[in-house]
Amino acid sequence: MLPAMHTDSRQIRPGTSPRLEHPRPSIFPTGQMLPFFLTTLIFFIWGMSNNLTDILVQQFRKSFELNLIQAQLVQTAVFLAYATMAIPAALFMRRFGYKAGLMIGLVVFGAGTLLFWPAAIWGHYVPFLMALFVVGSGSSILETAANPFMARFGDEATSEQRLNFAQAFNPPGTITGVLLGTWFIFSGIEKKPPEIAAMRVHGTYAAYLHGEILRVVPIYVVLGTAVLILAAVIGLTRFPNIADSSESLGALPQTLDPRLRSSIGRLIRNRHFMLAVMAQFFCVGATIGGWSTYIPYIRTYTQATDRTAGYFLTGALVVFAVGRIVSTPLMRFIAPDKLMGLYAVINIALLGVGIALPGMKGCYAILITSFFLSVMYPTIFASGVRGLGDDTKLGGSLMVMGMIGGAIFPPAMGWIARAEGSIALSYLLLAVAYGVIAFYAFVPPLIRKRAWR
Repeated sequence: MLPAMHTDSRQIRPGTSPRLEHPRPSIFPTGQMLPFFLTTLIFFIWGMSNNLTDILVQQFRKSFELNLIQAQLVQTAVFLAYATMAIPAALFMRRFGYKAGLMIGLVVFGAGTLLFWPAAIWGHYVPFLMALFVVGSGSSILETAANPFMARFGDEATSEQRLNFAQAFNPPGTITGVLLGTWFIFSGIEKKPPEIAAMRVHGTYAAYLHGEILRVVPIYVVLGTAVLILAAVIGLTRFPNIADSSESLGALPQTLDPRLRSSIGRLIRNRHFMLAVMAQFFCVGATIGGWSTYIPYIRTYTQATDRTAGYFLTGALVVFAVGRIVSTPLMRFIAPDKLMGLYAVINIALLGVGIALPGMKGCYAILITSFFLSVMYPTIFASGVRGLGDDTKLGGSLMVMGMIGGAIFPPAMGWIARAEGSIALSYLLLAVAYGVIAFYAFVPPLIRKRAWR
């Protein structure tokens, strides 16, 4: 006699068989919410830092009397560090794991922010660029650790949704950073040319500019202190060991390890991954270039003050956050790549308005592009590292290296603006970037997944 089968209370119609229900996998890791929360908090913190640099571009342009190309070196210093530190960060994490990477990244990041104090006392531009390079190095380590960690911290089927969820905490950080910069870095004092001339005559203008420089110190010192405290908390928290099979490479220098060379070779031959790195280069370039040039665009084509322009940038970041909130649930119904491609095409059209109609209409059109930009970075990143297995850490570092686009696009936009006499025309570079992202999104998957011959 067969043992009794246990069924639920619902009746099964004759001639039918019970349907097995497969619950949709959760985006959250079961029983690991504390490390998940602490890692998500990092997304908020580096969001604050990344968009404080948009305020610094305008503040340093004023305080050090720079042209737009020189002022955009703020972004170059930060994002050049991404290209410099991404591979060393990946090698470090292959040996010591994601948690160690997060801690080291926070310590380096915090040290860079504290360097703003002596740089401000010294009162020269180059020390600030050096401090920003250290901050960017910390951010590079954090991104190399946090993004692939979050993508693999749960079911692989929900990696894009989980990373988009974590990245959704980045926009509130960017909004907070820009608001704090607008309130506490921008003084609201706008000297007219006759006033400046009179201050130069009386020898007080240099002291005024130095006072403007010193306004950057309090925010960065507080941010650095908070980051170092977070590093200590993570050090005391148990994290899951998401290990690659090649995690321990022994005592030989990792750059000589044959497994590392093999891993690099696999990644280079992976067409899907390399196209993702290319798309990430243009995505980050469009993001940083667009936001860091937005305040100069507003100041050039409208009567807005620095603080009013700062509020416009804040509005763009609010729209960016709303884009994340609205778009992440849509990915349950629309393939993430296809949604991103549609958004890229819409942004090309909006930039056309910003270029053709510089002024308030152009300001609002460029502001709206942030909504459609919102899902691009995490979607490209999660798509690029999916299925890499043992190569995930190294692949994640190469994806972070793609962020060097943020070092190249801002000064390139400054050069176009200077050469053509139009900041609006510099946004053509962003239209090209969104075209590349649309290509990545819509190119047939079979082409992307083949290996290079």
